[in-house]
Amino acid sequence: MNVEIHDLTRRFGRHQAVNGVELQVDSGVFGLLGPNGAGKTSLFRMMATVIPPSSGTLRLLGRDPSNQNERREIRRRLGYLPQNLGYYPRFTVVEFVEYFALLKEMPPNQVAKAVAAAVEKVGLGDKARARLHTLSGGMLRRAGIAQAIVNSPELVLLDEPTAGLDPEQRVGFRTLLRELGETATVVVSTHLVEDVGAACSRVGLMYAGRIAFAGTPAELAGLGDGHAGDAPLERGYSAVLAGVRS
Repeated sequence: MNVEIHDLTRRFGRHQAVNGVELQVDSGVFGLLGPNGAGKTSLFRMMATVIPPSSGTLRLLGRDPSNQNERREIRRRLGYLPQNLGYYPRFTVVEFVEYFALLKEMPPNQVAKAVAAAVEKVGLGDKARARLHTLSGGMLRRAGIAQAIVNSPELVLLDEPTAGLDPEQRVGFRTLLRELGETATVVVSTHLVEDVGAACSRVGLMYAGRIAFAGTPAELAGLGDGHAGDAPLERGYSAVLAGVRS
């Protein structure tokens, strides 16, 4: 398993953001659903080695991120798009993606080609020399996705990647997700149930810091009879939430 999580917790003062998560993810695309405040972003930040767990076990790509040397190796093989990605406004798109490629310790002779390929994959080839402060919100999000995939990562973590994308761009993003899932483990957090149904082979639903459901999209859809929603997956989502809330 490329992501192995056992009894994982994360506290911020008295607030328990992640509470005993159990999760295993292998190759393919795993979609993580859940309402605001469910703990998804805190879980992503631990998987991205940004923050350490308060307790529990976390292994990524067969390595222990609590070990400094192994954490450094994980980061070389990781792609991460946080919910709020900081950037230098006067960087061009190419400079921005190149900066992250160098942070990931890519061999210098591979950087230019990898940056160009990542920028093209997200549909920003015609904006490669544009400065970030001139881009729309959707374009900035696509630049963020480009930096996440520039190193051809084995583990890709995308937190709300479709925020700001228009419907046509979201369709293209789903195609990109499926392509990435052919060679990597992709974990994507989203509020958009239809994105999960279109691109994910497995799905988890997080609530109150725990994983309330893990299975296939079809299994989630099968739980939804009689519950609110315009589509089977939405009804399954509502059914799981109703169950854990009661």
